[in-house]
Amino acid sequence: MNRIRLGVATILVFVFSMSFLIAGARAQSNSSDAESAAIHTVIDEFVGAFNRHDAHGWAAPFGEDGDFTNVTGLTLRGQEKVEERFKELFAGVLKNAHRVVTVRHLRLVRPDVAAVDAEWALDGSLARDGSPNPVRKGIFTWVMVKENGRWMFADFHESEFVTMK
Repeated sequence: MNRIRLGVATILVFVFSMSFLIAGARAQSNSSDAESAAIHTVIDEFVGAFNRHDAHGWAAPFGEDGDFTNVTGLTLRGQEKVEERFKELFAGVLKNAHRVVTVRHLRLVRPDVAAVDAEWALDGSLARDGSPNPVRKGIFTWVMVKENGRWMFADFHESEFVTMK
C-alpha cells in the first residue's frame, strides 16, 4: 500500500510541477504573441503612411537615433532626417507610389528587441527622368526596440532585388 501511495504522490508532484512549467510557457508565449502583434501594428501603420504619402507618419516609428539605409546606401539618422527626405520623395518620384510589405520573419531577441525581415513590392514610382519604373521588389531588414512602451526602428535597411535582363 505504501508503494502505491508513494507512486501516486510521485505522479501528483510530477503533474503539479509540469502544470507550472506549462503555465509559464503559455505566459511567455502570450507575451511574445502580444509583442509580435504590437510590432505588426507599427509596421501596418508605417506602410499605411507610405501609401498615403505621409512623410511624418512614415518617419514616426524611427527613434531620435534610428538609422535608415536605403537601396543606394544613403544613410539617415533620426526621425527628423527621415521625414525631411520622404517629404521630398513623396512630392516627386514617389508621389504615385504604392508599397506592399509582407513580414517573413519576426524574432524577439529579447523582450525589448526584435529582428524583422519583410519583403516589399513598390509600384508607381518614377525614375529620375520622370518615366515610370517597373514594379520594384526587395527586402527590409529591421532591428526594432521597445522604448517607452512603443516599438521603434533602431536600424532599418532596405535592399532591392536585382532584375536580370
